[in-house]
Amino acid sequence: MASIFTRIIRREIPAHIVAEDERYLAFLDINPLTKGHTLVIPKAEVDYIYDLDDETLTGLHLFAKKVAHALKKVTGCKRVAVAVLGLEVPHAHVHLVPMNQMSEANFANPKLKLSQEELAGIAARIRSEFSA
Repeated sequence: MASIFTRIIRREIPAHIVAEDERYLAFLDINPLTKGHTLVIPKAEVDYIYDLDDETLTGLHLFAKKVAHALKKVTGCKRVAVAVLGLEVPHAHVHLVPMNQMSEANFANPKLKLSQEELAGIAARIRSEFSA
């Protein structure tokens, strides 16, 4: 069965997509730590990030770098934290979390509750700053 991320890639499940190319996709986390918290995934469904072939792993990080630059412009944050964690979705992914303080990148923190309209607005601003 396809992972929820593969279903997002196939557009079977809606998502606030911020960037995409032929191999990678970035979309807003629906349970964000901070505004702009984004997930970056390869389109190839591989469970564990370090099981990706070298080319795909390298490409994922280079794509994430471009997304992070757009996030920084849009949010005005000091840094964009990057984290590889999570067991709940069997599809390799990277979290990009805009932050101004270290505590904002703590995944034990309560998640923000943002409206679909607010998420859509954030995604549109990130898309406008993303350069492939």
